[in-house]
Amino acid sequence: EIAAALERHGADPGAAPAIGRILAALAREPDPHTSVDPLEAVNVHVADSLAGLAAEPLRTADSIADVGAGAGFPGLVLAASLAHARVDLIEAARRKAAVIDRLASAAELGNARAVAERAEDWAAGEGRGRYGAVTARALAPLAVLAEYAAPLLADGGVLVAWKGRRNAEEEAAGARAADQLGLGPVEVIPVTPYRGSRNRHLHVYRKVSPTPEGFPRRPGVASKRPLG
Repeated sequence: EIAAALERHGADPGAAPAIGRILAALAREPDPHTSVDPLEAVNVHVADSLAGLAAEPLRTADSIADVGAGAGFPGLVLAASLAHARVDLIEAARRKAAVIDRLASAAELGNARAVAERAEDWAAGEGRGRYGAVTARALAPLAVLAEYAAPLLADGGVLVAWKGRRNAEEEAAGARAADQLGLGPVEVIPVTPYRGSRNRHLHVYRKVSPTPEGFPRRPGVASKRPLG
């Protein structure tokens, strides 16, 4: 099934062993931070992660920040599939970050690591302007994601946000926030991660001008008082 998912999304078939090791380690993990049965993880986690490769700028990015990485998806799967890219999985909860590092080690992924920081703190410091792409899957409204991502992105970099059914109000707020943060017009790409999946979309924003000083705001402010 892993090989079929890689083929369906045009990914490197050589990534299959590493992804298999990720799932095997997840199944053994005593503190997995995901409620998905390991047998279902190929579709729910792996195929959905690989669907991000429909965004060509993500496929070619040499540095990726996966914000709010949780159990490690999509970041670990992207690291396995994009051997040329350095992938930092940003996860504020230290227990979750430790799981990510254990999974990356088990999968022998030398290009992936957990960053146990709030996205806002990382973007205000060492991570500012470092990445060609930022990914976010099932994390927050688009306006909030734009504020997390814009300061992390290098000029010309992209935010790729996994979303479900389209919501005109959320998209309009996201566009207004993006305009304040130096992000350009959004491209929305419908994707079908696996047979039978519905209403899955990638929202892709490109960084077209510098993010103003003062962003991101203090941790928690973006989610409490979103721009837009």
